[in-house]
Amino acid sequence: MTATVTQPGGRTSRQLLWLNGIVLGLVLLSSFAVIHSTHACRELYARLQAFESSQWYLQEDYGRLLLEQSTWASHYRVEKAARNDLGMLPPDLEHLRVVLP
Repeated sequence: MTATVTQPGGRTSRQLLWLNGIVLGLVLLSSFAVIHSTHACRELYARLQAFESSQWYLQEDYGRLLLEQSTWASHYRVEKAARNDLGMLPPDLEHLRVVLP
């Protein structure tokens, strides 16, 4: 005949053993979830830093392209290209006509 020891609160030692096992399993599961979420957070932060670095380089390139565009579109350069490359000249004053509305 086996004797069961009853703890205060009416629980047997076998029930407490199972309860401790379940609590231990939940604690382990919770700790693995914390480890996983920390790892995922670090991976996402590393990706964010890579995207920010890429954005920085793209912003620099955009600034250089804007500067190059303003250089190519300057009035002096357009007039010089029209005269030298295309042989264009401004019209003589006698060829100009004023149109009134």
